[in-house]
Amino acid sequence: MSDFETPLESFINYKAETGMQCGNYSIEVPPLKEGEQYRFHFDAVKCVGCRCCEVACNEQNNNPADIKWRRVGEMEGGEFPAFTQLLNSMSCNHCVDPECLKGCPTNSYIKLNNGIVFHDDDVCIGCQYCTWNCPYQVPVFHEERHIVTKCHMCHERLDEGQSPACVQACPAGAIEIEVVNVEEWLKEDIDKEGNMPFLPDARITNSTTRYTLPENLPENMKEMDEHILKPAHSEFPLVFMTVLTQISLGGFAALFFGDFLSLFGFDKTNWIMALLVMLPSAIGLPLSALHLGRPGLALTAMKNLKTSWLSREAAALGAFVTLMTLVVALYLFDVPKGVRLIVEVLTLGVGVYGIYAQSMIYRIKARPSWNRYTTNLKFFGVAYVGVFLVALLASIFGESKAVVPLLSLGMLGALAQLFFNYEDIRSLDTIQENAYQLQRTKRLLNENFKNIKFARIASLVIGGIVFPLLGLLFVDKMSVESFILLLSVLVSFSSEIMDRFLFYATVVPLGMAGGFFVGKQR
Repeated sequence: MSDFETPLESFINYKAETGMQCGNYSIEVPPLKEGEQYRFHFDAVKCVGCRCCEVACNEQNNNPADIKWRRVGEMEGGEFPAFTQLLNSMSCNHCVDPECLKGCPTNSYIKLNNGIVFHDDDVCIGCQYCTWNCPYQVPVFHEERHIVTKCHMCHERLDEGQSPACVQACPAGAIEIEVVNVEEWLKEDIDKEGNMPFLPDARITNSTTRYTLPENLPENMKEMDEHILKPAHSEFPLVFMTVLTQISLGGFAALFFGDFLSLFGFDKTNWIMALLVMLPSAIGLPLSALHLGRPGLALTAMKNLKTSWLSREAAALGAFVTLMTLVVALYLFDVPKGVRLIVEVLTLGVGVYGIYAQSMIYRIKARPSWNRYTTNLKFFGVAYVGVFLVALLASIFGESKAVVPLLSLGMLGALAQLFFNYEDIRSLDTIQENAYQLQRTKRLLNENFKNIKFARIASLVIGGIVFPLLGLLFVDKMSVESFILLLSVLVSFSSEIMDRFLFYATVVPLGMAGGFFVGKQR
């Protein structure tokens, strides 16, 4: 090898010199007809598991070893001596209906005319929502570049009549580029040739990759990495952001109904109450930027209101905080109550939609433990902490008549949240679809995080029920009552933080089989 040859170039030169047959160096790329696009074909019968495709892809795209746009998964089955090993080399499936494109808040994904799903690195903010949305775990976050990256089928090579690096490097010719008629593929062929064992159904996103599989695969096939079980990213900025914004919604709703309908016996609400109810969202919302790879571009997250729940959440919660700030000003300057109530109605509506959009971010097929109705219920259920916050403020400001009904409402909310938590855990045993991922989520809860799971339930009971009951006993002793209510708010808040941590850390996504030693890509 000369000083100027890369390992891939050296390998290609060696094959040329020895006459080794391997992937095509150049291809005739036929002009696409209407309704056609390019796709990959993977022949699992030919694949020998050498991983030349992984190496070639990384070298072509200057990616570090831990960033794999193409990766090889391992499966096995049967009994000795009739033993079968099955391999899957997969990169982007360049889907007809890509979830990454629909979910991206910055419109960083483009479906090119030739079918390639292209990622525009320049506008990516590194929110990683696409890495959650893709059921095949194709997009991958690049720590050094602070953005998400993915396979683009070596489009620049295709333009020059060259095959992609993975195709060119495969010594067995197991990877090819093909032209597919999309309508015909979706009509019937996708069900016959679009699926691979332990790969999510191709119809989820209408994947275009065609697979050739060995005949008579054993029924007892298993993933080689099924013994590897790792917690997911804890996502602490999102843990605090989601809980804090949901608390603000509950607090604002309690303040609004107390002011508008005089439900709780308030003599007079004030601007300090409104300010302290707004404060959790004002603190929490900027925390979400810490989750981004490029936080300086956070405001561009509202570009895709048409299809992205993340864009809708960012816009709605941003408006919610702005409107709550306006409500504080209306209180402060003693604007007529009728005007203030009109703004409060609008604020509450926007806040409710914002939390709904926030919950819908997680209702995605690629992550079964998130894609349950209990996600929506528990996100709104956190509002009871906001009700306790308003009860504490009522106690501090001498609105004693409002404390009892607010505590009663807050306890009902805590009981509801306790039921939602029970239903969340119970459903792990009852949902048959995607049971493999859900059972692994259950294992993480019961093995890796059993102490946090217990502490979450105990603190919910103590902060949401026991302390409020004690508060009712000392309703005529303001200082004691306020102290007990402060404990209730703090313990309940801690309980919801623990629950949200478990929500992120125990999710097990769909995806292809991983390797025996490395597991799945995260």
